[in-house]
Amino acid sequence: MRKKLAALFMAAALCLGVYGCGNGASGETADTQAATEAGAAEETADGTVADKAKVQEKGTLVIGITDFEPMDYKDESGNWVGFDADMATAFAESLGVEAKFVEIEWDNKALELDSGNIDCVWNGMTLTDEVLSAMDCSKPYCNNAQIVIVPTDKADQYQTEESLADLNFAVEVGSAGESMAKLHEFKYTSVSNQASALMEVAAGTSDAAIIDSLMAAAMVGEGTSYDKLTYTVGLNDEEYGVGFRKGSDLVEELNAFFKKSYDDGSMLKTAETYGVQAAVIEQ
Repeated sequence: MRKKLAALFMAAALCLGVYGCGNGASGETADTQAATEAGAAEETADGTVADKAKVQEKGTLVIGITDFEPMDYKDESGNWVGFDADMATAFAESLGVEAKFVEIEWDNKALELDSGNIDCVWNGMTLTDEVLSAMDCSKPYCNNAQIVIVPTDKADQYQTEESLADLNFAVEVGSAGESMAKLHEFKYTSVSNQASALMEVAAGTSDAAIIDSLMAAAMVGEGTSYDKLTYTVGLNDEEYGVGFRKGSDLVEELNAFFKKSYDDGSMLKTAETYGVQAAVIEQ
């Protein structure tokens, strides 16, 4: 996988230029979180929101995610693992609390955050203008791109943006892939997550999908679950960040954690576990 991911980023770089872009509880949804966990937002003396104290008081950091390999997904025992999941677990431990993973509807991520159902969104989230206006975000920690997925036996036909015009795409609702489909005025169907978008292409109900390059490296091509699919055109380059409520004091806590974990090598070691080290941004 590591060789494949490196090849993917090299190919994307040629087309787009250089990129800028643990185990926990499972089986819960944001709707089942008790309202008492949210608590009232309290400002500190400097005007930031005291989320750190609230998280430490309740003993959990509630993390909004979707099933998104290699960032957040379940292992054979049903535990949440992945680069993001492992880093989130380590961050929670640095706060002296337990990481609690909650699956959310991706299109509702800002609402889940503002309502207090979750404490952060940590799931390979692209730092779009929409995201940055809806929440306060960490510094970027990973590069990514939106890329086109097609059946391998048709890949030669779809090597340029112009060749994609007549395709019917599957995209995750509320995702950067959906934004790319809108930007390019592609015909598309919105589905619940990126894994479902791949299933649509594999089943032949959609001609193509637009997904994150990191997910493509883990799930598409020889030796993966979708060995008859491949990636072709890169549509952009982007960066991942972690989202918190506006004014949250956890933003700077996480930035400091990222810097420490990059400097001591633990971030890159975790990235190597999931084959995403080529995407990690220096902190």
